[in-house]
Amino acid sequence: MSKIYNLMKKIIPFALMSSLLVLVSGCAAIEGIFKAGVWSGILLVVVVVAIIIWIISKLFGGSK
Repeated sequence: MSKIYNLMKKIIPFALMSSLLVLVSGCAAIEGIFKAGVWSGILLVVVVVAIIIWIISKLFGGSK
C-alpha cells in the first residue's frame, strides 16, 4: 500500500503542473482570438460608418 501512496505522491504534483500548463496556454490562445475579434469588430464598424457617410453625402450633397 505504501508503494502506491509514494507513487501517487510523485504523480499528483506532476499531473497538476501539466494540467495548469495546458490550461494557461489555452487561455493565451483564447485571449489572442478575442483580441483579433475586437480589432475586426472595430474595423468593421469604421468601414460601415464610412459607407453610411459616403451614401448620405451622395444623397444630400447635390450634383455639382
